[in-house]
Amino acid sequence: MTRAAPRHRDDLYTHAALSRVLAPRSIAVLGASPRPGAFGDRVIANLARYGGAVHPVNAKYAQIRGLACHPSVAAIPGGVDCAVIVTSREAVEPLAREAIAAGVGGIVVFASGYAETGRPERAAEQERLAALAHASGVPIIGPNCIGITDYALGMRITFMPDAAIAAPAGRAIGVVSQSGALGFALEQAAQRGVAISHVLTSGNSCDVDMADFVAYLADDPSCGAIALLFEGMAQPARLVSAARRAAAVGKPLVVCKIATGDAGAQAAMSHTGSLAGADAAWRAVLAREGAVVVDDFEALAETASFFLKAPARPLATGVAVICTSGGAGIMAADKAERHSVPLPQPRPEAMAVLAARIPEYGAARNPCDVTAMVLNDPDSLSACAHALAADPAYGALALPSVYASPLAAARVPFYGALAREHGKPVCIVWLPEWLEGPGANEMERDPDVVLFRSMDRCFASIAAWHRRAAALVRGEPVRVAPAVRDAARATLTAAGPMLAEREAKALLAGYGIPVVEEVLATSAAAAVAAAARLGSPVAMKIESPDIPHKTEAGVIRLGVAGEAAVCAAYAELMQAASRIGGARIAGVLVQPMVPRGIEILLGARVDPMFGPMVAVGLGGIFVELLRDTVLAPAPLAPAEARAMLEGLRGAAIFRGFRGLPPVDLDRLADILCGLGAFVADHADVVAEVDINPLIATRDGLVAVDALIVKRAG
Repeated sequence: MTRAAPRHRDDLYTHAALSRVLAPRSIAVLGASPRPGAFGDRVIANLARYGGAVHPVNAKYAQIRGLACHPSVAAIPGGVDCAVIVTSREAVEPLAREAIAAGVGGIVVFASGYAETGRPERAAEQERLAALAHASGVPIIGPNCIGITDYALGMRITFMPDAAIAAPAGRAIGVVSQSGALGFALEQAAQRGVAISHVLTSGNSCDVDMADFVAYLADDPSCGAIALLFEGMAQPARLVSAARRAAAVGKPLVVCKIATGDAGAQAAMSHTGSLAGADAAWRAVLAREGAVVVDDFEALAETASFFLKAPARPLATGVAVICTSGGAGIMAADKAERHSVPLPQPRPEAMAVLAARIPEYGAARNPCDVTAMVLNDPDSLSACAHALAADPAYGALALPSVYASPLAAARVPFYGALAREHGKPVCIVWLPEWLEGPGANEMERDPDVVLFRSMDRCFASIAAWHRRAAALVRGEPVRVAPAVRDAARATLTAAGPMLAEREAKALLAGYGIPVVEEVLATSAAAAVAAAARLGSPVAMKIESPDIPHKTEAGVIRLGVAGEAAVCAAYAELMQAASRIGGARIAGVLVQPMVPRGIEILLGARVDPMFGPMVAVGLGGIFVELLRDTVLAPAPLAPAEARAMLEGLRGAAIFRGFRGLPPVDLDRLADILCGLGAFVADHADVVAEVDINPLIATRDGLVAVDALIVKRAG
């Protein structure tokens, strides 16, 4: 048998490299025992439907569950693809070495008590297993792993109770989970009709990890969509690469990340630190690669099922709602608005059908209330549904189902045929509290009908579908001319650890970011002359690389008008700055007052795990108060930048609000792209960039303050 070559840990395992352990033709259970309830006994029992060879290994026994028991892996004739070690931790390493020497294709380790204990000596044991895998090229799954399954093979390598899940008949979801228990909790969605192809749990991931599993499923023909549950990983670039691989082959990846708190986020000198927590960064980098991130565990299976059954791209962003309950239609409209999913009105052809078939006390519009009269006129539902599905304004149909009954089950073939005929997903929102009542499982099992048990999750999934389609065609990122980049690099190299406002704005202006005009005054007389030239009133600020936040330090004056006021402000500012020990003072910046407008915060930072990132949010105090911000990896394409702006919860303010001017979103997106190009060009030098605020006025956009912090060392 050919020996696998050593590999670099940064490389993802290929599908071929994992196929012997994840789709084996033979399985050896090392440490097998006939004792009822023992892990080895449970694994062998769970393999009853497996079509390959099963070999118990334990020198104490001649036979287990009617199978010949071998004294060692090496004694098994013909060799073994997958070795499952079911012993306690103390026996794992010798058995792993024995299995590798015998030429197995991969190893699964259940034993716990390794790095998860926090004990250095146990972490060292786990590292030795990792070293064995890396040196030999033999994949090791675990330790502290609950198991793996492939239902097309009838393979269930786990000590969890047998779920009697049949092989999927068509497209199915592959489940990847860092948590074994939660992975097998997701598996039980199969009991209500969700098609599951695999459950792959990674445990401590001494070698094979979630990224490897995602990449494997991306290339596995029995898996149509991937559902991933994880806490985190030390090498996020691996998971990003796996997500990119899934997107490249058109396979949806739906992700739920738990452990989302930002307590571990790196402290930042700039306001940007409040925008760029670890969870936000994970979401941003995965979304860039076409992954769909859901907020809750409860949404994972439903969302994955939607993406399994929906076309890759919507034919239109509009959704038609068809219901037999006016209240359900109102619920749908509320959730559609919450998730910014448009519910346009039907075009004349469809409207004519609705008007002809719906009673006057119904609603011949969108949402469409066909009323309970469909019980007496079943063809009216079909006519209205086909009319709306044929309308090019709509890319999907949402049908709230309000009552569990045999009639609900009987409609499933119609819904499936409707989806297939028009190439648009038919989303049934199951509203009855009889969760498994007649119709529910039938809808779930239909390969073309999507079942949701929450109106909110239905429209959240549709919105995510739209975002994913846009992300996959985002375009080329914006870059600046090499001469601009090189000039900025020279300035950064010569600068100290922090660039104060004037120097920072000059650098950013080269990247297309509009900045306010200003004069640096080193005397009261110079400040008066600057104010006279710029026009009254003016803003006056201390210029110092050692005072990053001027408002908090009390070294800024706004709306200063008149020669006497300028002189007084200059003296006050210099005196206030002198009280800040060790601060280097270059003078006072004098700027024209920018008219009232919308304050926007733009920030960038080089994340230690994810690289250069750009953030945008409402400026001023609102960035910390509302935390309505959007983050994305840099550099940015214009479509990405525009999507960031439209993704803010407060995006409506950009359209004009209570007398504020509307914002030129295309120009603002260009500015975001410029910031992204800057931080991407200088990620090895720059740690953080803060533009706070950028003000949108009737005359345009202008940055009135900026800060650049260089990387330490």
